[in-house]
Amino acid sequence: MLSYTVTSDIKLAVPRPILDGPKLFKLLNSDRKFFGYYLPWVKFTKTATDEIKFLQSTNKHLGTGDSLNLIIWFKEQIAGMISFNHFEKSRNSADIGYWLGKDFQGKGIITQAVKGLCDLGFQDYDLNRVIIVAAIDNKPSNAVAQHAGFHLEGTLRQNEPLDDGFHDENIYSFLKDEWK
Repeated sequence: MLSYTVTSDIKLAVPRPILDGPKLFKLLNSDRKFFGYYLPWVKFTKTATDEIKFLQSTNKHLGTGDSLNLIIWFKEQIAGMISFNHFEKSRNSADIGYWLGKDFQGKGIITQAVKGLCDLGFQDYDLNRVIIVAAIDNKPSNAVAQHAGFHLEGTLRQNEPLDDGFHDENIYSFLKDEWK
């Protein structure tokens, strides 16, 4: 498995679709209502096969340099995913997305994973800026950005389309020259 060690307990790894897809699908299904509200793509992930196909497509995007999607491993268990959803090459920036299974939440795992992904972004992908956007009512996601040391730039009004309408979202950033 191609992986990046964040801490002794946390690794980020390139997905192995056939092996990892069913485990990730099980995590998504464990709290589908919460995930489905903030992550609109969850409603299209109805089977483990859907997750496998998604992981196959993310690996293709890695090959083309469009995005970087990694599995979060905690103590040798799949805990969730984290990604640079899109590399904005003309600006040397990328936005981070993440989710974590409910049994792994509240342990600081995602905050450490975000820091690890930032290390990769600033060191290996020559990023200048990393962004996190989160619906203002998504308290856990906003807390991750804050705990990871991101700077709140402002609030984008009615910028995030969710099933019940458009929501305001906070935009956070970290710049390379601020990192470590």
